[in-house]
Parts: sequence; structure tokens; C-alpha cells
Amino acid sequence: MTVASILAHKGSDTVTVSPDDSLKAVAGVLDRHKIGAVIALDGTGKLAGIMSERDIVRAIARGGTAVLDDPVSSHMTKKVVTCTSKDRISSIMRKMSEGKFRHVPVVDSGKLVGVISIGDVVKRRIADIEMEWQAMQDYIAAS
Repeated sequence: MTVASILAHKGSDTVTVSPDDSLKAVAGVLDRHKIGAVIALDGTGKLAGIMSERDIVRAIARGGTAVLDDPVSSHMTKKVVTCTSKDRISSIMRKMSEGKFRHVPVVDSGKLVGVISIGDVVKRRIADIEMEWQAMQDYIAAS
């Protein structure tokens, strides 16, 4: 299975922010959309970074609540691990585990086409395992 199969099921809607937005504004975006991370796009629409709930908590731990007025660019992850829609889910799971991150932007031909989370990956793997289990049961029953 590939990342495209996850996007086909969940859709490719992506919540983005500007690197100039404040951490407080981004926290509001995360809350409103009930998501754990947003993608920061620069003025030309290119990936500039990713800002997660975890990034906000770490910023507050280091600088107190005053950092909520800081721009996203001051605290976002700038070296973002991305994938393409053709990447295999097993490869993305490995990257997420090794890098200890939960969100991966999907970029095809330099354009952001979606974001997948560890929850999306786990949900897809469970569905695959259930289908395989049912196929084995059907095979055994037919024998």
C-alpha cells in the first residue's frame, strides 16, 4: 500500500499557516480543526516548515507564555521530512518511528498535496490486516 491510498480515503485537504503567524494564532487553528500539526507555507506556496502541538509546548517550556506572540518561523521545524504519494506506507511508518514525529507532508512535484499522520497510517494498516484476516478465513472456510 502507498501513501496515495491513505489520501484517497481521508482526502487531501491541508491546513496551512504563514511563517509570520503567531504561535497563539496557530494554537487556535489547531484547536478549531482538531488537528495536531499545520504546515507553514512561504509567500510562494512552498513548504517552509511544520508546527505541531509539541513544538508549541516546547516553546512555552523554554520561554514562557510570552512566546505565544512569536512568529511560527521562530519555533517551527524547518528541516521537514516529507514523502510522496507513491511512497510505501511501511517506509513512512519507519521514518515516523525513527524520527519520533507524527505528521508527514506529502509533496509531489514540489507541490503540497496532503498530510498524513501516524493515526492515518495505523488506521490503514489495521484495515489491511483485517482484510487479510478475512481473506484467510474465507480461504479456510472454502477448503
